Amino acid sequence: MPEGHTLHRLARDQQQLFGGSVVHASSPQGRFAVGAGVLDGRVLERAEAYGKHLFHHYSADSETGGTAEQAPILHVHLGLYGKFSTGHLSAERPEPPEPRGALRLRLRTDSAWTDLRGATACELYTPEQVDMLLARLGPDPLRPRPDGTRAYQRIGRSRSPIATLLMDQSVLAGVGNVYRAELLYRHRLDPFRAGRDVDPELWAQMWGDLVVLMRAGVRSGRIVTVRTEDRPKGRATRATSHYVYRRTGLPCRICGTAIRTEVLATRNLFWCPNCQRE
Repeated sequence: MPEGHTLHRLARDQQQLFGGSVVHASSPQGRFAVGAGVLDGRVLERAEAYGKHLFHHYSADSETGGTAEQAPILHVHLGLYGKFSTGHLSAERPEPPEPRGALRLRLRTDSAWTDLRGATACELYTPEQVDMLLARLGPDPLRPRPDGTRAYQRIGRSRSPIATLLMDQSVLAGVGNVYRAELLYRHRLDPFRAGRDVDPELWAQMWGDLVVLMRAGVRSGRIVTVRTEDRPKGRATRATSHYVYRRTGLPCRICGTAIRTEVLATRNLFWCPNCQRE
């Protein structure tokens, strides 16, 4: 499942491509035909992300006297299989490719198009529904002025393992399996330690580190967590980008102990049993 940096990068790119433009929307698959009809011909005023959720804020219908409170908001959650594909239009290529397969939503302007397939959620929200959704989510490290205090209010009184809490979107939003495993390793924290046994100073360090890592992910489009001094020749390749994630049985980059894995919170957890001892 895409992690929070992917959604923020999508929001940034879609704002650049479609923001301030009249957008034509369609649902070749038909599952979102009514919603696409509502969006068609409106101006995309703002694209933004919160955690693993993407929002498009569209203009009100001025012809019918619509107010800002009535302006539609597109909500997308990619889930495990959702994906956007995007392209540019020009005099040489004035039309997007013919729709193929289960194409849930197509958005296009005179200069660009994007197609959405396989998303868990693609629906229209009211501002009140957006507020209700955000109220269920913890703080997002990628939002302006990120503050992890609210996340620690949940973590610091929980008996659940810290590795479980990091994946709980109601505790903090946007962290997925990669950031979970890598953040715990970078701070040499036993993934099975209860949240209430993580002291606030350590959490403050982890939160600051997470903000830096995820912002770097937005810029580069990938997750690199291994420090330069721990990489062969300092280069971040696919094989040298992570400390523990998907490295089961391979030697720890620091101590040489075999990396272990175990299912926790429905996902495979990866850790070094030596570097991350209680």
